[in-house]
Amino acid sequence: MEIERVRNAALLRARLYALIRKFFAERNVLEIETPMLSAAANTDPNIESFSALFSGHADAGPRERWLRTSSEFAQKRLLAAGLGDCYELGRVFRNGEAGRRHNPEFTMLEWYRVGWDHHRLIDETIDLVTAALGLVGTTTTVCKSTYRDLFIGALRLDPLMADIAQLCAALGDVRIDAAGLSRDDWLDLLLTHRLQPDFPLDRITVIYDYPASQCALAKIRPENPPVAERFELYVGAQELANGYHELTDAAEQRERFQRDNARRVERGLRELPIDENLLAALARGMPDCAGVALGIERLLMTMSGTNDIRDVLAFAFAQA
Repeated sequence: MEIERVRNAALLRARLYALIRKFFAERNVLEIETPMLSAAANTDPNIESFSALFSGHADAGPRERWLRTSSEFAQKRLLAAGLGDCYELGRVFRNGEAGRRHNPEFTMLEWYRVGWDHHRLIDETIDLVTAALGLVGTTTTVCKSTYRDLFIGALRLDPLMADIAQLCAALGDVRIDAAGLSRDDWLDLLLTHRLQPDFPLDRITVIYDYPASQCALAKIRPENPPVAERFELYVGAQELANGYHELTDAAEQRERFQRDNARRVERGLRELPIDENLLAALARGMPDCAGVALGIERLLMTMSGTNDIRDVLAFAFAQA
């Protein structure tokens, strides 16, 4: 082990955590802790959860529990109960890839602002990331763009209207196995292979108002065509944060969970238990709010000037 590297990484992480807590304390946003194990799982077909078995008394509930992929559902239950603005800085878990860019166990900062939309939260997220980069003397410019304008400006392609053939052609010399790819898959490939690599290293880029088909847990604004009130924030080509003007409709949320599970079955994946506690909380009423999740290791990688997540961890997954 390179103990000097570990020490430097730990010191930078500690400075970042102190900045985050000061940032939110000054804004009267409450730090909370929520469970890491849940009876419900994340139904997103693009995210795989770790499961664990509880060996105690059956009265405690289902034996199979799921390590959280985010603190989102628990935080929303607290919002629905009237807690108000809150954030959590904690560990989350996603099964799958481990290597230079991913670790199955990582740290996520997630916060919610009552009465805000995604535009107001974009500005606060930029403020936090700018302050974090300032710890290491890094300055950046800022560029905000709608998803549609980004594609039209760079590729001369309307992502909300183009058909799959047009999307495929726009990939140019990028060669992909097209079997089983959906329209949203092609859009994601264009973003990751044609657009994202060209984001300037010294720029914070924010993309907002995504196609309605990529709404995840965001509200959909009924335009023609409709768009999801969602945003992503990048520093250089590195995606750091994903936020929403949050969906508050319990019936619509249930339908989205069910659609997720249907896609999972289509892909040969297991259907997962949905979060009935969250749905009950939404049915009782959750205030209009915006929320965002920010990957701490991704931010530390940007602050450290490294493309390898293992450089900002004490122990990578292979050594854990």
